[in-house]
Amino acid sequence: TAAAPDLKDMPPPPNWTKPQIEFPAHQAQLGMTFYNGKMFPAQYQGGIFVAAHGSWNRTKPSGALINFVSLKADGSADKSTVFAEGWLDENGIYRGRPVDVAMMKDGSLLVSDDFAGAIYRISYGGRGDISRVQKTPAGQSLVEKFSPF
Repeated sequence: TAAAPDLKDMPPPPNWTKPQIEFPAHQAQLGMTFYNGKMFPAQYQGGIFVAAHGSWNRTKPSGALINFVSLKADGSADKSTVFAEGWLDENGIYRGRPVDVAMMKDGSLLVSDDFAGAIYRISYGGRGDISRVQKTPAGQSLVEKFSPF
């Protein structure tokens, strides 16, 4: 598969179920939440937000982001897109590592980060961008701006 190219010639085991969405190997998708809030635009309602903690043993680190998986009308997965990133800098240094996502009553998202020791609140203000409200304890700005729209 695309997620594990080294296994591409290996036959699948009998009675296996093909995944609906494949994520890159070693990104460690640890937490997810179904979004049933109303704060974000309609395209996000009913989909799944997934926290990718990030690799620990790759030559080139990957992950440290939040994916959004849209769903088809029948409830099966449609496609995965990067919703928020910035915890892995351009030099491959982790500035944070998302662990889980949760939805608040107002429809905003909370993202826990066990590397920076922080919880981020992601909200939508209707201006075409999503911004992070919470900074790390040291005041660093990890994720400058989310613009998935």
